[in-house]
Amino acid sequence: MNDATARLDPHNTIADIDRRIFGGFVEHLGRHIYDGIFEPGHPAADADGFRTDVIDLVKQLGVSTIRYPGGNFVSGYRWEDGVGPIEQRPRRLDLAWHSTETNEVGLHEFQDWLDRVGSDLMLAVNLGTRGTQEALDLLEYANASAETAWTAQRAENGRTEPFGVRMWCLGNEMDGPWQVGHRNADDYGKLASRTAKAMRMLDPGLELVVCGSSGSGMPTFGSWERQVLEHTFDDVDFISCHSYYQERNGDAQEFLASGVDMARFIESVVAIADAVAATKKSDKRIMISFDEWNVWYLHNDEGGQNDKPEEQGWPVAPRLLEDQYHVLDAVVFGDLLITLLQHADRVRSASLAQLVNVIAPIMTEPGGPAWKQTTFFPFSITSRLGHGRSVRVPVDAGTFTSERFGEVATVNAVATVDDEGVSLFVVNRSTTDTADLRVDLAPLVRELGRDVSIAETHLLHDADRYAANTLTDRDRVGVRPLDGAVLTDDALSLTLPAVSWAAVRLV
Repeated sequence: MNDATARLDPHNTIADIDRRIFGGFVEHLGRHIYDGIFEPGHPAADADGFRTDVIDLVKQLGVSTIRYPGGNFVSGYRWEDGVGPIEQRPRRLDLAWHSTETNEVGLHEFQDWLDRVGSDLMLAVNLGTRGTQEALDLLEYANASAETAWTAQRAENGRTEPFGVRMWCLGNEMDGPWQVGHRNADDYGKLASRTAKAMRMLDPGLELVVCGSSGSGMPTFGSWERQVLEHTFDDVDFISCHSYYQERNGDAQEFLASGVDMARFIESVVAIADAVAATKKSDKRIMISFDEWNVWYLHNDEGGQNDKPEEQGWPVAPRLLEDQYHVLDAVVFGDLLITLLQHADRVRSASLAQLVNVIAPIMTEPGGPAWKQTTFFPFSITSRLGHGRSVRVPVDAGTFTSERFGEVATVNAVATVDDEGVSLFVVNRSTTDTADLRVDLAPLVRELGRDVSIAETHLLHDADRYAANTLTDRDRVGVRPLDGAVLTDDALSLTLPAVSWAAVRLV
């Protein structure tokens, strides 16, 4: 048993929470769209072919803004292929995932699906094989209200009113040699600046995201951000961060330090952006769009569904990147959400990559059921309870030694405060020891002028940290009330098992 203490002071504010921090990501990849969200003929499909069981789960997940259509896919995508009569749309080879794209689902269909799930659209433009003119064409088609050839075509395709997309990504991972149309920082920065300026001439109210590094481990990380922002600083609002995490070599304790890595990544990008601001003598602050994050077993020593898809020819909707998540993954995942909230002053948008079947919290079987993976639970609970403003919750706890990060606190926490109450999110990163956490609520009680009570508690933990939900056992893992959560003398006492994530709602 490790003793830990914390203090919840509602005045220790980080920032108001931008709800886009609970965003998602849908890419034309594997079975994400076809056999995922879209499966005509499925018993649960609606008249347009969308699976209503998946829609219900996405609603429960609580994603705000969804980034589309990629990802690596967008760097070879011709958006015009996805509009117009479905029977006339061309089949194309997708170089990013070595698959065949049928284009049955495009901009109109995806917006219809978003209307069903209650999420907003965030569009990425192709700056890999295409450029400024094609981005302007898509923007005019999507957002213009004037009578033009593009808006007439939009109306012919069933939508007279503009889509009204506010947030746009200027390409995807353009620093990556794997990206179709990969460019160096100087060339990409110039293209992104030209495109951003032109897009704002058409629609000044856009929020634009320029590509940061594909990860902090990229050899050009840091210099990429600096060079790109030197070109685009005055033209954009956000710079992107992408990061994925996985357990390596069976080292669960090191894996549980992933939140530290994410925090350092965010803080490094913020420092670079602010340094560029200083050289430009500007008080403008570039925000972070952490528009790809998740646990992803990208380096799969055992092979399997992360093998190269070209070994299968050019299939339609192959089973790719269908990671099965266990309890340990979900605890790390919950800690990553805590980390995003801890940086809500600069992380104003984030996209869980991805939503269905592909490294996803939701899984489906063709013609069969849909179910929740372990990572579904911390996201859905945090999205539902994490409103208002984020508040620092300093924790005094024991540490463990990380090979990469040195001494790492075993307990990490953040809180959110809204008009109705307070939500506390906490993780025990220890692989061996229970944490007995006492949270001082006296500042909160003084602020409210009354006592508080516990409205709900949630614990994600299992004696088998590798337990998972599968097709044959879809409810093996879930959340349960946190037994032993007690309020006494203006303090909240929690007992957190090793490798656990918890949420407590106070009113």
